[in-house]
Amino acid sequence: MTLAGAFKSSSLISWKSTGKLQQTLAKCIERTGKALHSGSTSTVKISPESAGVGRYFVCRSRLIPASIEFVRESPLCTTLHKDGHSVWTVEHVLSALEATGVDNCRIEVTSSDSEGPSVEVPILDGSAREWVEAIEQVGLKVAIDQGGNSCEKMAPFLNETLHVRKNDSFVAAIPSLEVHITCGIDFSQVPAIGCQWFSSFSVGDSFYAKQIAPSRTFCIYEEVERMRNAGLIKGGSEENAIVCRTPLLRFGAIAEDCILI
Repeated sequence: MTLAGAFKSSSLISWKSTGKLQQTLAKCIERTGKALHSGSTSTVKISPESAGVGRYFVCRSRLIPASIEFVRESPLCTTLHKDGHSVWTVEHVLSALEATGVDNCRIEVTSSDSEGPSVEVPILDGSAREWVEAIEQVGLKVAIDQGGNSCEKMAPFLNETLHVRKNDSFVAAIPSLEVHITCGIDFSQVPAIGCQWFSSFSVGDSFYAKQIAPSRTFCIYEEVERMRNAGLIKGGSEENAIVCRTPLLRFGAIAEDCILI
C-alpha cells in the first residue's frame, strides 16, 4: 500500500481532535531564490488564510491544494498537480508549515520563467531551515472562519502498523501515544555518509527546528552530469546541495571525501 492509499483508507486512519485550535500566520512571508531543477528564479509568498481552508498553492492563478491526493510522481522532488498545472519541489516548505503548526495558508509561487503551466519552489539552502526561521519571525495566530469562529484542529491517528516499501527504502509507522522518530541510511558507496541511525527520545517544540529542518539535499558527484543531462538540478550549486564523492583510485591511493559544489 502507498502512503496515499493509507490516508484514504478508513480502516488505517482515524481523524481525531488534538485539543488545539487551528492556526495561521500572523503576517505574510516572502522569499525569493533559485529553483533546484528548473534553474529559474522564483518567489514564494505565504499569506494567512481562514480556518478550515487548509494549505494550498497558487500556480498561474490556479489553486492546487497541498493534499496527498494531488501528488504526482516526479524525479528527485515532490510535485503537486491539478488541472494541467504543477508546482514542483514543495517538500521543504510544506514540511516546515506542518511542523510549526501552520494549518491554513495561501502559498503563491511566481517564476522568472513566465511561460508554462508549472512553477517550482526555490530550494534556498537545500533544507527547511530558512522556512522555519521565516515562520518563527512572523509568528502564528488562531485562524478564524468567514463567520469569525475558531475551529478545532484534527489530526490523523494510526489504527494499526503501516509498512511502505520502494526498492531498498521503506517506512514503517506504528501506533503510539507519543511521537518517536527513528531513521537510518546505509550509503556504503560514500564513506563520508556510510551507515547512520538516529532516534528521538522525545519530540518537543524545538525538536523539528534543531534536528530535522537543517537536513540538506545531497547527491553523489558521479550522478551530477547524468541528472543535468536529464534536465534536472539546473539550479544546483554549493549554496543548496551537498555533493559526495565515492572512493576514487588516484595514484594508487583511495580518496574518500565529501565536498560542496
